[in-house]
Amino acid sequence: MPDIKVVPGDPRDPQATALLRQSHALMQQLFDPEENHFLDIDELCVPSIRFFVAREGQTALGCVALANKGDYGEIKSMFVDPKARGKGIAHHLMHQVEAEARAQNLATIKLETGDKLVQAHTLYRAHGYVDCGPFGDYEANTSSIFMTKELA
Repeated sequence: MPDIKVVPGDPRDPQATALLRQSHALMQQLFDPEENHFLDIDELCVPSIRFFVAREGQTALGCVALANKGDYGEIKSMFVDPKARGKGIAHHLMHQVEAEARAQNLATIKLETGDKLVQAHTLYRAHGYVDCGPFGDYEANTSSIFMTKELA
């Protein structure tokens, strides 16, 4: 089993930026512009967002962000390098983002994901997320799936 560590990160770190750009390129390839809800790198660098990087040694292989929306947290920028998939990195990222939400006393985590991201749906459901309606500034559309989890 690889030694994966999830640590606070900086979206402007070159390795984190490379992961985010890969994620953005994938979203732009799969979805129309109006269906993309990813945050730009600068938008991830605000006090209400905690950004984490999964590392194997010195190499960043995945990332996730938790946006504190006041009465809930929102998962943003969840991505694992395709070359590193199958190592459990996404599960490590999910555990970290949920621990951070609990540390911030957030009772609920929500997320928006694309309908074509079947592996993501499987991951989120495995972690106890269930479908819900649009939240925050999101509007219902043909490509978004909204999910939520109550934290115990």
